[in-house]
Amino acid sequence: MFSELIHDPHAWVALAFVIFCILLGPKIWAAVAKALDARADGIRANLDEATRLRREAEQMLEDATREREKAKDDAAHLIEASKADAEALRASAAKEAAQATKLHEQMAQDRIQAAEQAALKEIRDQAMKIAFEATRGLVAEQLSSQPALRDQLIEHSLGNLKSALQDNNQANRDAANGTTAADQHAA
Repeated sequence: MFSELIHDPHAWVALAFVIFCILLGPKIWAAVAKALDARADGIRANLDEATRLRREAEQMLEDATREREKAKDDAAHLIEASKADAEALRASAAKEAAQATKLHEQMAQDRIQAAEQAALKEIRDQAMKIAFEATRGLVAEQLSSQPALRDQLIEHSLGNLKSALQDNNQANRDAANGTTAADQHAA
């Protein structure tokens, strides 16, 4: 039985595999575990950054909401003041008081709208800047950490460029020959 094992190539392959696993298994496992830990750390960092950006955006939204509410309160105070002024003027000139009230109310509404538009524009601009920077950073990080994806995107873009150039060259040849795409389809 032992002599059969010595001459059996399957037994030698099995023995070599066991020795290989015993000698190199811990090193390979350590390298794989290290790579997985690094990937997990990267994902964790991305999640932390996204959470931070979300908190900033929520804070900006809260600030804008507070500013909008303050603008509404200010507008309400302006409207109340305008109404009080109108009542005082009504005693002397009812027609002038009504016109002054309308003017004050319109001005207050215009101020509210202007303040709301300015606040919304500022929020939108800040959110776009934050989103753009976060996206740019994430895309750059993903492309630099994944060369295969970067190469695939480059190859795809080159293929699209080649196709567009071929279509353009064909259109130029057709224009030089005096034919159009409709003429070619009819033929």
